[in-house]
Amino acid sequence: MTNQINMGGRFRFLGTNLSVNRVGYGAMQLAGPHVFGPPRDSDGAIAVLQHAVAAGVDHIDTSDFYGPHITNQLIKRALHPYPKNLVIVTKVGARRGDDASWLPAQSPDELRSAVGDNLRNLGVDALDVVNLRIGLTTLVDESIEERVVVLADLKRQGLIKHIGLSNVTPKQLAEARAVTAIACVQNQYNLAHRADDALIDQLATDGVAYVPFFPLGGFTPLQSSTLSEVARSLEATPMQVALAWLLQRAPNILLIPGTSSLAHLRENLKAAELSLPAAAVEKLNTIRGAGAGSE
Repeated sequence: MTNQINMGGRFRFLGTNLSVNRVGYGAMQLAGPHVFGPPRDSDGAIAVLQHAVAAGVDHIDTSDFYGPHITNQLIKRALHPYPKNLVIVTKVGARRGDDASWLPAQSPDELRSAVGDNLRNLGVDALDVVNLRIGLTTLVDESIEERVVVLADLKRQGLIKHIGLSNVTPKQLAEARAVTAIACVQNQYNLAHRADDALIDQLATDGVAYVPFFPLGGFTPLQSSTLSEVARSLEATPMQVALAWLLQRAPNILLIPGTSSLAHLRENLKAAELSLPAAAVEKLNTIRGAGAGSE
Protein backbone atom coordinates (compact mmCIF):
# COMPACT_ATOMS: atom_id res chain seq x y z
CA MET A 1 0.00 0.00 0.00
CA THR A 2 1.28 3.48 -0.91
CA ASN A 3 2.26 5.69 2.01
CA GLN A 4 0.32 8.93 1.92
CA ILE A 5 2.41 12.09 1.88
CA ASN A 6 1.85 15.77 2.56
CA MET A 7 -0.66 16.97 -0.04
CA GLY A 8 -0.48 20.70 0.54
CA GLY A 9 -3.26 20.98 3.11
CA ARG A 10 -7.02 20.98 2.58
CA PHE A 11 -9.47 23.25 0.78
CA ARG A 12 -13.26 23.24 0.89
CA PHE A 13 -15.09 24.42 -2.20
CA LEU A 14 -17.24 27.42 -1.29
CA GLY A 15 -20.87 26.57 -0.61
CA THR A 16 -20.31 22.84 -0.94
CA ASN A 17 -19.56 19.79 1.18
CA LEU A 18 -16.56 19.01 -1.04
CA SER A 19 -13.17 19.16 0.64
CA VAL A 20 -9.97 18.16 -1.16
CA ASN A 21 -6.23 18.07 -0.75
CA ARG A 22 -4.64 21.02 -2.54
CA VAL A 23 -2.48 18.76 -4.70
CA GLY A 24 -4.65 16.89 -7.17
CA TYR A 25 -4.14 15.23 -10.53
CA GLY A 26 -4.98 16.20 -14.11
CA ALA A 27 -5.93 13.26 -16.34
CA MET A 28 -5.48 14.99 -19.71
CA GLN A 29 -2.15 13.35 -20.54
CA LEU A 30 -3.52 9.84 -20.07
CA ALA A 31 -5.00 9.90 -23.58
CA GLY A 32 -2.91 9.24 -26.68
CA PRO A 33 -0.60 11.70 -28.46
CA HIS A 34 -2.11 15.19 -28.76
CA VAL A 35 -4.79 14.09 -26.24
CA PHE A 36 -6.38 12.01 -28.98
CA GLY A 37 -7.10 8.31 -29.10
CA PRO A 38 -6.09 5.64 -26.59
CA PRO A 39 -2.78 5.67 -24.71
CA ARG A 40 0.08 3.48 -25.81
CA ASP A 41 -0.06 1.74 -22.42
CA SER A 42 -3.56 1.50 -20.94
CA ASP A 43 -2.36 -0.59 -18.00
CA GLY A 44 0.25 2.04 -17.23
CA ALA A 45 -2.42 4.75 -17.27
CA ILE A 46 -4.53 2.69 -14.87
CA ALA A 47 -1.52 2.30 -12.57
CA VAL A 48 -0.93 6.07 -12.50
CA LEU A 49 -4.55 6.75 -11.49
CA GLN A 50 -4.54 4.08 -8.81
CA HIS A 51 -1.20 5.23 -7.40
CA ALA A 52 -2.36 8.85 -7.29
CA VAL A 53 -5.43 7.98 -5.23
CA ALA A 54 -3.47 5.63 -2.97
CA ALA A 55 -0.99 8.45 -2.31
CA GLY A 56 -3.74 10.79 -1.15
CA VAL A 57 -5.02 12.51 -4.31
CA ASP A 58 -8.75 13.10 -3.92
CA HIS A 59 -9.25 15.67 -6.71
CA ILE A 60 -9.04 14.52 -10.33
CA ASP A 61 -9.51 16.90 -13.26
CA THR A 62 -10.78 15.42 -16.52
CA SER A 63 -13.11 15.90 -19.49
CA ASP A 64 -14.95 13.68 -21.91
CA PHE A 65 -13.36 15.58 -24.80
CA TYR A 66 -9.96 14.22 -23.75
CA GLY A 67 -9.53 11.36 -26.17
CA PRO A 68 -12.45 11.88 -26.70
CA HIS A 69 -13.99 9.70 -23.98
CA ILE A 70 -10.66 7.99 -23.25
CA THR A 71 -9.63 9.58 -19.95
CA ASN A 72 -13.07 9.21 -18.38
CA GLN A 73 -13.22 5.57 -19.42
CA LEU A 74 -9.77 5.01 -17.90
CA ILE A 75 -10.82 6.72 -14.66
CA LYS A 76 -13.89 4.51 -14.43
CA ARG A 77 -11.88 1.38 -15.17
CA ALA A 78 -9.21 2.26 -12.61
CA LEU A 79 -11.26 3.64 -9.74
CA HIS A 80 -14.97 2.72 -9.98
CA PRO A 81 -16.69 2.29 -7.58
CA TYR A 82 -15.13 5.56 -6.50
CA PRO A 83 -13.85 6.30 -2.99
CA LYS A 84 -16.39 8.41 -1.12
CA ASN A 85 -13.90 11.27 -0.70
CA LEU A 86 -12.89 11.43 -4.39
CA VAL A 87 -13.95 14.63 -6.20
CA ILE A 88 -13.96 14.37 -9.99
CA VAL A 89 -14.06 17.71 -11.79
CA THR A 90 -14.88 17.57 -15.47
CA LYS A 91 -15.46 20.18 -18.14
CA VAL A 92 -17.66 20.87 -21.16
CA GLY A 93 -17.58 23.35 -24.00
CA ALA A 94 -15.44 21.64 -26.64
CA ARG A 95 -15.37 18.63 -28.92
CA ARG A 96 -12.72 16.91 -31.03
CA GLY A 97 -12.65 16.81 -34.80
CA ASP A 98 -11.70 13.66 -36.69
CA ASP A 99 -8.29 15.27 -37.29
CA ALA A 100 -7.76 15.74 -33.51
CA SER A 101 -8.62 19.45 -33.75
CA TRP A 102 -10.21 21.27 -30.80
CA LEU A 103 -13.59 22.73 -31.71
CA PRO A 104 -16.08 24.77 -29.69
CA ALA A 105 -19.25 22.95 -28.60
CA GLN A 106 -21.21 25.49 -26.60
CA SER A 107 -24.77 25.47 -27.86
CA PRO A 108 -27.40 24.42 -25.30
CA ASP A 109 -27.81 21.02 -26.97
CA GLU A 110 -24.05 20.46 -27.13
CA LEU A 111 -23.61 21.33 -23.47
CA ARG A 112 -26.43 18.99 -22.42
CA SER A 113 -25.00 16.22 -24.59
CA ALA A 114 -21.52 16.73 -23.12
CA VAL A 115 -22.85 16.44 -19.58
CA GLY A 116 -24.56 13.19 -20.61
CA ASP A 117 -21.31 11.86 -22.09
CA ASN A 118 -19.41 12.65 -18.88
CA LEU A 119 -22.08 10.96 -16.74
CA ARG A 120 -22.08 7.85 -18.87
CA ASN A 121 -18.34 7.41 -19.29
CA LEU A 122 -17.55 8.14 -15.65
CA GLY A 123 -20.38 5.86 -14.53
CA VAL A 124 -22.04 8.31 -12.13
CA ASP A 125 -25.55 9.66 -11.61
CA ALA A 126 -24.36 13.21 -10.92
CA LEU A 127 -21.13 15.09 -11.64
CA ASP A 128 -19.31 16.64 -8.66
CA VAL A 129 -18.18 19.77 -10.51
CA VAL A 130 -18.56 20.75 -14.17
CA ASN A 131 -16.33 23.51 -15.50
CA LEU A 132 -17.69 25.48 -18.44
CA ARG A 133 -14.74 25.98 -20.76
CA ILE A 134 -15.03 29.24 -22.69
CA GLY A 135 -11.94 30.23 -24.69
CA LEU A 136 -10.33 27.09 -26.10
CA THR A 137 -6.92 28.71 -26.55
CA THR A 138 -7.26 32.39 -25.69
CA LEU A 139 -9.59 34.42 -23.50
CA VAL A 140 -12.66 35.67 -25.37
CA ASP A 141 -14.51 38.35 -23.38
CA GLU A 142 -18.05 37.65 -24.60
CA SER A 143 -21.30 37.05 -22.75
CA ILE A 144 -21.59 33.54 -21.27
CA GLU A 145 -24.92 33.96 -19.48
CA GLU A 146 -26.90 31.67 -21.81
CA ARG A 147 -24.37 28.85 -21.39
CA VAL A 148 -24.28 29.21 -17.63
CA VAL A 149 -28.09 29.11 -17.52
CA VAL A 150 -27.99 25.73 -19.30
CA LEU A 151 -25.65 24.28 -16.67
CA ALA A 152 -27.64 25.85 -13.86
CA ASP A 153 -30.74 24.08 -15.20
CA LEU A 154 -28.87 20.75 -15.24
CA LYS A 155 -27.82 21.49 -11.67
CA ARG A 156 -31.46 21.96 -10.67
CA GLN A 157 -32.20 18.60 -12.32
CA GLY A 158 -29.58 16.96 -10.08
CA LEU A 159 -27.21 15.98 -12.91
CA ILE A 160 -24.57 18.48 -11.78
CA LYS A 161 -23.75 19.20 -8.15
CA HIS A 162 -21.60 22.30 -8.64
CA ILE A 163 -20.47 24.58 -11.47
CA GLY A 164 -17.07 26.04 -12.28
CA LEU A 165 -15.56 28.09 -15.10
CA SER A 166 -12.46 27.59 -17.25
CA ASN A 167 -10.49 30.14 -19.29
CA VAL A 168 -12.67 33.08 -18.37
CA THR A 169 -12.28 36.78 -17.67
CA PRO A 170 -13.27 38.54 -14.44
CA LYS A 171 -16.23 40.08 -16.30
CA GLN A 172 -17.47 36.64 -17.32
CA LEU A 173 -17.02 35.35 -13.78
CA ALA A 174 -19.18 38.17 -12.45
CA GLU A 175 -21.82 37.45 -15.10
CA ALA A 176 -21.87 33.75 -14.18
CA ARG A 177 -22.06 34.43 -10.43
CA ALA A 178 -25.19 36.48 -11.06
CA VAL A 179 -26.79 33.28 -12.40
CA THR A 180 -25.50 30.60 -10.02
CA ALA A 181 -22.83 29.86 -7.43
CA ILE A 182 -19.37 29.25 -8.93
CA ALA A 183 -17.22 26.73 -7.07
CA CYS A 184 -13.94 27.21 -8.91
CA VAL A 185 -12.12 29.03 -11.70
CA GLN A 186 -9.57 27.25 -13.89
CA ASN A 187 -7.29 29.57 -15.88
CA GLN A 188 -3.72 29.69 -17.09
CA TYR A 189 -1.43 30.98 -14.37
CA ASN A 190 2.16 30.28 -13.45
CA LEU A 191 5.45 31.99 -12.65
CA ALA A 192 5.67 33.41 -16.16
CA HIS A 193 2.01 34.25 -16.75
CA ARG A 194 0.45 36.20 -13.91
CA ALA A 195 -2.35 38.17 -15.55
CA ASP A 196 -4.75 36.71 -12.97
CA ASP A 197 -2.94 38.05 -9.89
CA ALA A 198 -5.79 40.36 -8.88
CA LEU A 199 -8.42 37.74 -9.66
CA ILE A 200 -6.67 35.14 -7.49
CA ASP A 201 -6.50 37.57 -4.59
CA GLN A 202 -10.19 38.41 -4.92
CA LEU A 203 -11.20 34.75 -5.13
CA ALA A 204 -9.05 33.98 -2.09
CA THR A 205 -10.99 36.63 -0.17
CA ASP A 206 -14.25 35.12 -1.41
CA GLY A 207 -13.16 31.54 -0.61
CA VAL A 208 -13.43 30.37 -4.23
CA ALA A 209 -10.92 27.83 -5.58
CA TYR A 210 -8.51 28.87 -8.32
CA VAL A 211 -7.04 25.99 -10.34
CA PRO A 212 -4.13 27.00 -12.61
CA PHE A 213 -3.27 24.99 -15.69
CA PHE A 214 0.04 24.83 -17.58
CA PRO A 215 2.34 25.30 -14.53
CA LEU A 216 5.34 25.34 -16.89
CA GLY A 217 3.62 26.77 -19.97
CA GLY A 218 4.83 29.81 -21.90
CA PHE A 219 8.29 30.22 -20.39
CA THR A 220 11.05 31.92 -22.38
CA PRO A 221 14.52 30.31 -22.35
CA LEU A 222 15.74 32.99 -19.91
CA GLN A 223 12.81 32.35 -17.57
CA SER A 224 13.36 28.60 -17.78
CA SER A 225 17.04 28.97 -16.93
CA THR A 226 16.17 31.05 -13.85
CA LEU A 227 13.70 28.42 -12.69
CA SER A 228 16.23 25.65 -13.30
CA GLU A 229 18.87 27.55 -11.32
CA VAL A 230 16.56 27.84 -8.31
CA ALA A 231 15.58 24.18 -8.64
CA ARG A 232 19.22 23.07 -8.61
CA SER A 233 19.90 25.14 -5.50
CA LEU A 234 17.03 23.36 -3.71
CA GLU A 235 17.85 19.90 -5.13
CA ALA A 236 14.42 19.80 -6.71
CA THR A 237 13.02 19.64 -10.24
CA PRO A 238 11.80 22.77 -12.06
CA MET A 239 8.25 21.37 -11.98
CA GLN A 240 8.43 20.81 -8.22
CA VAL A 241 9.57 24.40 -7.69
CA ALA A 242 6.89 25.80 -10.00
CA LEU A 243 4.20 23.81 -8.18
CA ALA A 244 5.53 24.73 -4.72
CA TRP A 245 5.50 28.40 -5.72
CA LEU A 246 1.84 28.10 -6.71
CA LEU A 247 0.96 26.46 -3.38
CA GLN A 248 2.65 29.32 -1.52
CA ARG A 249 1.12 31.98 -3.77
CA ALA A 250 -2.42 31.78 -2.30
CA PRO A 251 -4.37 29.41 -0.04
CA ASN A 252 -7.17 28.93 -2.58
CA ILE A 253 -4.90 27.59 -5.33
CA LEU A 254 -5.43 23.91 -6.13
CA LEU A 255 -2.95 22.01 -8.29
CA ILE A 256 -3.78 19.49 -11.02
CA PRO A 257 -0.40 18.54 -12.54
CA GLY A 258 -0.81 15.89 -15.19
CA THR A 259 1.44 13.07 -16.30
CA SER A 260 1.23 9.57 -17.70
CA SER A 261 4.42 8.53 -15.87
CA LEU A 262 4.50 7.00 -12.41
CA ALA A 263 7.94 8.48 -11.78
CA HIS A 264 6.79 11.98 -12.72
CA LEU A 265 3.63 11.55 -10.65
CA ARG A 266 5.71 10.77 -7.58
CA GLU A 267 7.93 13.80 -8.27
CA ASN A 268 4.94 16.11 -8.70
CA LEU A 269 3.30 14.97 -5.47
CA LYS A 270 6.50 15.72 -3.55
CA ALA A 271 6.16 19.40 -4.51
CA ALA A 272 3.86 19.80 -1.52
CA GLU A 273 6.79 18.96 0.77
CA LEU A 274 8.97 21.70 -0.71
CA SER A 275 9.05 24.95 1.26
CA LEU A 276 10.58 27.77 -0.76
CA PRO A 277 12.85 30.08 1.27
CA ALA A 278 12.45 33.83 0.86
CA ALA A 279 15.58 34.14 -1.26
CA ALA A 280 14.29 31.53 -3.69
CA VAL A 281 10.91 33.27 -3.96
CA GLU A 282 12.65 36.59 -4.61
CA LYS A 283 14.70 35.00 -7.39
CA LEU A 284 11.62 33.34 -8.89
CA ASN A 285 9.73 36.62 -8.85
CA THR A 286 12.29 38.11 -11.23
CA ILE A 287 10.79 35.80 -13.86
CA ARG A 288 7.76 38.05 -13.93
CA GLY A 289 10.01 41.02 -14.50
CA ALA A 290 11.39 39.37 -17.62
CA GLY A 291 8.35 40.38 -19.62
CA ALA A 292 5.83 37.84 -18.44
CA GLY A 293 2.34 38.37 -17.16
CA SER A 294 0.37 38.91 -20.38
CA GLU A 295 -1.14 36.42 -22.76
